[in-house]
Order: sequence, then C-alpha cells, then structure tokens
Amino acid sequence: MQVGLRIDVDTFRGTKLGVPKLCELLARHGIKATFFFSVGPDNMGRHLRRLVRPAFLLKMLRTRAASLYGWDILFRGVLRPGPVIGRQLRHVIRATADADHEIGLHAWDHHAWQTGVGKWGRPEIRLELQRGVDQLTDIIGRPPTCSAAPAWQCTEPVLLEKLAFPFAFNSDCRGDQIFRPVVQGRELAQPQIPTTLPTYDEVTGRNGIDTANYNDFLLSRLKPDRLNVLAIHAEVEGIVCRELFDAFLKLAGSAGVQFATVGGVLRCHSGPLPGLSIAAETIPGRDGWVACLASPGRWPNAIGQS
Repeated sequence: MQVGLRIDVDTFRGTKLGVPKLCELLARHGIKATFFFSVGPDNMGRHLRRLVRPAFLLKMLRTRAASLYGWDILFRGVLRPGPVIGRQLRHVIRATADADHEIGLHAWDHHAWQTGVGKWGRPEIRLELQRGVDQLTDIIGRPPTCSAAPAWQCTEPVLLEKLAFPFAFNSDCRGDQIFRPVVQGRELAQPQIPTTLPTYDEVTGRNGIDTANYNDFLLSRLKPDRLNVLAIHAEVEGIVCRELFDAFLKLAGSAGVQFATVGGVLRCHSGPLPGLSIAAETIPGRDGWVACLASPGRWPNAIGQS
C-alpha cells in the first residue's frame, strides 16, 4: 500500500527546528517526502486576531496550540513584520533539496494567503506565487516542481494563475482521487493530487481521539485500493509530536505501507485523469473554508470523521 507523504512548512520555527529533525527521521526510515515551503515573511502570529471567532478559539483550546506550535509562532509578526524565512534559513531548505526530497512552494506569506486569497484578484495571486517561486528558485537552483495552497485554500483564479509556472502538479485541495481541475468549462493541464487523510490538529481532542490512539486511527484510514496522501506539519510532527510520528512510521512500515513523494504517487498512477471541479467547503476540526473535490455525497463530510 502506497502513501504519499507531504510536509507543510508554514513558519520560521517549523523550518529552523522541524525540517532538520524530520529529514533525520525520514533518512533513518529510508523515506523521501514532498516538502512544501513557505519562504516569505512569517506573520503567523497575526492569526491571534481570529480568536474572536468561536470556531477558531475552540480549535486553539482543543489542540492546546501554545504547547503544540510554540509561543514564538503565536506572536510572530504581531508587533513588527516577521522574518523572511527563505533569506534567513535558506541553508535548511537547500539541505532538504540536496537530500533528494521533492521541493514545492507552499506560500510566500502564509498568513496573507489565508486571510486574502478569497478576495484577491489574479494580479495579487500572481505576485504572491511569483515571489515564492523566485525565492525558492534562488535557494535550490531550480524552480519548484509543485505547489500546495496554504490551508487548502484554493480558488479558480489560483488554479488559472498556477498555469504560468512549471508545476508538474499541485496539491491544493482535499479529495479522494487524482484529477485535472475544470475551470470555466476548461480542463487544466496541471493535475491535482488531493490530501486524503485528516491532519493531527483536525482530529485530536475530537471523537475520543488523542495521542494514545491517534496512530491507530490514522492507520485505519489508509485504503489499499484508493489514493492515500498524508499531510503533516513541520511545526507539529517535526517538533513536539516527532516521537509520535516516528512511532507511526514504524507501525505503518510493519503493516506493509510504502511511503513516497507526492510526485511519486502521480508517476505510479495509470490511466486517464478525470476532469473535475473544486468547491469551497467546511470540514470537521478545521476553521474556515477548504477547497474540496466537488463530489457530492463523499466530500467533505468524510474528512476528519472517526
């Protein structure tokens, strides 16, 4: 059974501390993964303004965000612009590429994307993508081969703007099959490889799931006859939950699971890709909207359910 492993790197802390630890861990297990890097200013602390929203406040309390992500993340960029990750930590990103992991763009400014993409026009989207691609290209010496929208927040204008970049695929949504997005009746060339599995912060503290049974729950969600793509976060599985993730890799390995890059999953796919649409939905355990494969009756309600 194959599982595509993607690692979202949202912050300065996740890049500095989480990425090197994950690279060490993956090397011990002989696994290559896809790292999606945020490379611009780390302004993630500005999300504190969302505490006035009950759903976000409940998620922060349920996941014990301060201990999970660190106080430095929660206040990053609040009083002054945050550090530019790709400038200060380029050596970490370059070392990840040199270790033959797949490198993709997550964001230029992760916080700005989450708060703005739903309102941005195509020029703003193009500028954000161009900044991120330029920074990553400068760091690793070649353009990133793929991209993943922050927090799975992707719109049709985003899909259209990504066509201007040499992405072999994108991973911008939640769903259960690889497909080509259809926008305004046009089937786009860049395949979408959705995340199929829930994330740690979406399920812990809900439906009786905690750190004691999380790995068993996650393993039970893998389907041998379907697409499996797991998204982890450098800030979570790379730092405070690293031992938990290490235990999951051992458990999965014993069950015959083979991990691959997201691009590797695409290369193993055979047959034509269907043309399908995305839609903005909400999913259990996650605050805000998420781009989901528009397949009524299956998504998004299947995500994060026990």
